[in-house]
Amino acid sequence: MAKLGRDLPSERYGSWKTVYSRFSNWRDTERFSSIFQDLHKEPDFENLSIDSTSVRAHQHSAGAKKRKRTGNPSTHWGESWRKTTTIHTVVTGLRNALAFLLTGGQVYDSVPATALFQGIEIAGSRILGDKAYGSESFRTCLIARQASFIIPPKANGRSPWNVDWDLCKERHLVECFFNKRKHFRRIAKRYDK
Repeated sequence: MAKLGRDLPSERYGSWKTVYSRFSNWRDTERFSSIFQDLHKEPDFENLSIDSTSVRAHQHSAGAKKRKRTGNPSTHWGESWRKTTTIHTVVTGLRNALAFLLTGGQVYDSVPATALFQGIEIAGSRILGDKAYGSESFRTCLIARQASFIIPPKANGRSPWNVDWDLCKERHLVECFFNKRKHFRRIAKRYDK
């Protein structure tokens, strides 16, 4: 950041060192988190869409120093041979993200879904998702938190439920959200070791 900060127009922002110091201070005191939380205090919670996207590692991202597995998920690399990362997110009806979660690529979509909604008041909301989020435990969690779900059942499900297919089409908002984010090189493919 310090190197990039020197490119800032000093007439408008002042000294690059002041900008960097303020950025570092806000980062360290978690002010960015509080600003992000304040910006989405009253979003449109009528329809919330949940989905995930996979980010493959580039072939040149291999070769980092090998370490023993300690169970530390800080890298969020998958255990499969492709070493993918999965980005899970919840999006409002205005395509604004409410929450993000990174997991390894081998983690099934419905596993981190309940953790994604922690801290979000979803009572009275409709949660839109694809068939991967149709697990019994996730649906039970949504009902317990007084939210409804618009998630199509799997074709081979034992007890299918009714779905409002017209409302289910609104799930494209989360797909559009990911499409815009995939224009950024670091989200489209993972280059870091």
